Amino acid sequence: MLHTPRTVSDVMTHTVIAVGREAPFKEIVALMEQWKISALPVLAGEGRVIGVVSEADLLPKEEFRDSDPTRTDQLRRLSDLAKAGGVTAGEVMSTPAVTVHPDTTLPQAARIMAQRHIKRLPVTDAHDLLQGVVSRSDLLKVFLRTDEDLADEVTHTVTAFLFPGRTVTVAVESGVVTLGGEIRDRTLVPVAARLTRAVEGVVDVRIALTEPDRSPPR
Repeated sequence: MLHTPRTVSDVMTHTVIAVGREAPFKEIVALMEQWKISALPVLAGEGRVIGVVSEADLLPKEEFRDSDPTRTDQLRRLSDLAKAGGVTAGEVMSTPAVTVHPDTTLPQAARIMAQRHIKRLPVTDAHDLLQGVVSRSDLLKVFLRTDEDLADEVTHTVTAFLFPGRTVTVAVESGVVTLGGEIRDRTLVPVAARLTRAVEGVVDVRIALTEPDRSPPR
């Protein structure tokens, strides 16, 4: 079995910029600008993640700068109003933090990011201690695998398993896998497509598999 990135631990960044609960507002902004990141984990004690400060948590400070806080539509946003008056990480952070564990699969992490509309996820252990961070760009690293690497994995884990001893070719161009050759059992085609698509880094799958010519000779 060839190695392929499958979990958050395979792609996450281990060196993380984080802040404590008492970190000042301007320090948070400066760190985000310095490191070109959109969110920071907020830590307590020996590194336990208690929240996350994102750009969205900081924007109410500017949004409500010249607004009348008595307006009805603003009263429905008490959380944002509270953050507008916050001056430390503990006062503006989102809590509880949305986190993942190192063994979270890449599709699971991507699904959480999409559903929660967030760009970065702190990675924590069973005790909520910070282990790293995974971002959208980290999840996309699997698509940097070479065509040769993808072809090797599909050959060893898909075609050799489904079509042992048969001549099924695997061609990969820009991450798009084409399965070609002759097979006797067409019911295996959707299985082959599904397993190939599940290989991390595959962009798409094209099927060029045919059945042998069984017409009687003339």
